[in-house]
Amino acid sequence: MYVLSSTSKYLIILLPSFLLLHIHVQAEDPILQQCSNIANYTSNSQFETNLNLLLPSLLSNGTRDGFFNTSIGTAPDIVYGLVSCRGDLSMEQCRTCLYNATVEVFQRCPNRKEALLLYGNCILRYSNNHFFSKVDTNPRALYNTGKVSETDAAHFNQQLSNLLNNLSATAASRPSKFDSGRTDYIPFTKIESLVQCTRDLSATNCYSCLQSLITFIPSCCDRNQGGLFYTTTCTVRFEIYPFLQFQPQSFSPPFEASPPQSKAIPSPRVETSPTQSNIGTGKGKPTNVVTIVVPTICLLLLLAISAYSTHWIVRRNKRKRNPEINCEDDMANEQSLHFNLSALKTATKDFSDANKLGEGGFGAVYKGKLLDATEIAVKRLSKHSGQGSQEFKNEVLLLHKLQHRNLVRLLGFCLSGKEKLLIYEYLPNTSLDKYIFDPMKKAYLNWEMRYKIIEGIARGILYLHEDSRVKIIHRDLKAGNVLLDGEMNAKIADFGLAKLFGVDQSQGNTRRIAGTLGYMAPEYALHGLFSVKSDVFSFGVLLLEIISGKKSNDIYESGPSWNLLNYAWKLWREDNLQDRPTMSTVVMMLNSYSIILESPLAPAYNAVTRTDASGEMLSNNSASKALLCSVEGVSFPR
Repeated sequence: MYVLSSTSKYLIILLPSFLLLHIHVQAEDPILQQCSNIANYTSNSQFETNLNLLLPSLLSNGTRDGFFNTSIGTAPDIVYGLVSCRGDLSMEQCRTCLYNATVEVFQRCPNRKEALLLYGNCILRYSNNHFFSKVDTNPRALYNTGKVSETDAAHFNQQLSNLLNNLSATAASRPSKFDSGRTDYIPFTKIESLVQCTRDLSATNCYSCLQSLITFIPSCCDRNQGGLFYTTTCTVRFEIYPFLQFQPQSFSPPFEASPPQSKAIPSPRVETSPTQSNIGTGKGKPTNVVTIVVPTICLLLLLAISAYSTHWIVRRNKRKRNPEINCEDDMANEQSLHFNLSALKTATKDFSDANKLGEGGFGAVYKGKLLDATEIAVKRLSKHSGQGSQEFKNEVLLLHKLQHRNLVRLLGFCLSGKEKLLIYEYLPNTSLDKYIFDPMKKAYLNWEMRYKIIEGIARGILYLHEDSRVKIIHRDLKAGNVLLDGEMNAKIADFGLAKLFGVDQSQGNTRRIAGTLGYMAPEYALHGLFSVKSDVFSFGVLLLEIISGKKSNDIYESGPSWNLLNYAWKLWREDNLQDRPTMSTVVMMLNSYSIILESPLAPAYNAVTRTDASGEMLSNNSASKALLCSVEGVSFPR
């Protein structure tokens, strides 16, 4: 929590809407901080008044377009200001960074007439002196300590040089003064890069600034696998893992970039030499050869086309029958998302316990911080998990293709030896169970916020069931698998147990029951049958937990067989899957006050199961091996 000065209090009074959007501010240290000692201002002075008017203007206008510069007042109390966000960020990410900067600048540079804060995602600068359009060519660096091997160094440097020169020329010519791209380095690894100038620079000055950084890299950081190189007016960054917020364009052919000569810089052009075919004609023997060779070639082509067509049809039919068999092919297509293991070790402090966020059935999750200060969550699959490899493939395949505000976003993955890691966006408020089951934290969740979380979960499940490219059954929906972002928006996580359904498939069956006790639908726990209604059952249990603040497996005074579901049987728990609504109906219920809800039915039995010695849940329909329990007159295998 910040102790705000009178100046920063004045700023926040002008920005109430931004306070409402942030439950708490998690400030990070700037990469570069400059607080000039040449001149100070006093409280209640005209300069302070102008500064208090300037910063909200920079924040609101800079968020809208990613850049803004202006001045307020007249000499000697005039104040010039500029803000700029990284070109690949969303409006919300830009707003968050600029908001933190406008609050932090009063703490870090109190009463200074000139200040600059440069973060990984944005820059804030103000001064009593005019600085617009003035280029800074004094390079600085933060670099990845990992090194490219000496045998690969020449190829790496050539590819990097081509990429950066290409990007610098195109960025300088664009109004956004930003460009990004990637190029091949070694199999399954690409160099990803961005370049950017502040938009007040001319094309010539922008190009000059970027080139000063590019020429600085070999002398500073030769063979380093990545780094952030910056001045106060431009930035160059490259890594051998994905870090951009959107997929950049790819560059492969080499080129020579030229510095700008006039008002506009043309985009670099890659020229390809045309293939020339000189077909000679003759008499006698050549003619006989042609009459033999041409039909033979045509026949071979027809056979090849026929074989390929047959192979393609067979593969297509197999994919229709079972969407999961595409996993290997899709994994090959996901190589652009591959993170470098050494970079992840650096980000997580070598997977230290201090960075551990939690541990699940298939491994631990660690908090990490990349070079540009981007926070990530790294799921490290257990090396001894018999299910690890398949769960890993499922999660990469599913999450990369799923795009929804209520699903956690996959940033990439790492396959290195026995290490299997998944990299996600970091969500600062962790998981829902940390709030609803905590005696202190549950007080933060008022009814409006709980409703918002419930609605978000419902929309996420609806997307999986009906709106994604393939129908997906989560199978492990629980409070621990619902994460909360900085604004307490719910995001569904952990797709390791998810199942894909074919176009015409409505339910599936498995002999291996996996999931969490207390959340399983009865037909799944007892017989291995799962469908979209399995997730609806889990959603109902989760809904009850959110409202009551009690765990589903809590035991009540009514007896050892009474858990939360029995205790609240008059709510919505349905034994018959046909009686459960679909998620589209649930979302409609949550968003309408006019729908008449059907009366709930009493639960037929307790959710019971058994486990083997390893703790894995089993489904056993053999009456000779089953222990029987009876609840309300109905017996089921236990």
